Amino acid sequence: MNNTLIKKLAATDAGFAALALRIPVGIIFIAHGAQKLFGWFGGYGLEGTGQWMASIGLAPGYLMALLAGSAEFFGGLALLLGLLVRPAGAVLAVAMLVAIFSVHIGNGLFMSNNGYEFGLALLAVSVSLAIGGGGRLSLDRVLAGQGAAR
Repeated sequence: MNNTLIKKLAATDAGFAALALRIPVGIIFIAHGAQKLFGWFGGYGLEGTGQWMASIGLAPGYLMALLAGSAEFFGGLALLLGLLVRPAGAVLAVAMLVAIFSVHIGNGLFMSNNGYEFGLALLAVSVSLAIGGGGRLSLDRVLAGQGAAR
C-alpha cells in the first residue's frame, strides 16, 4: 500500500477527547461483533444470526451476518487500538445505518421498544471518529507521522 495513502487514512485532527469515544464504543462494537461471529456473550453465532438476518430480508443471511459481525468486531478492535480509526468509523457508520433502517426505525426512538436510539448514538460516534480520526493517543497518530502524544 502506498505510504502516502496510509498517512492520509491515519491522519487525525482530534485531541484527547477521541479516546473517550473510542474506548467504550470500541468495546461495545467488539462485544456485538463477537455475538454475531462467535456466539459469545449470549449471541447466536453466524448460523443463528444469519438465519435471523435472512428472515428480515437481509439475504444471503450468513454472508450478511459475517459482514456485520466482522465490521463490528474488527472495527471495534480498530477503535480500541486507535488504528485506522477513520476507515473503521466509516464502515461502522454504514453498519449502524443498515441496523437502524432495517431493524429499528419502525419501532420509534426509544430502546424500550427496540427503537433506534442506541444505534443512532453509535452512528454519531462512528461518524465523529471517521471525521476527526483517532486523536492524540492513537496508533494512527504514529502511522501518520504526527508523532507521539504531547
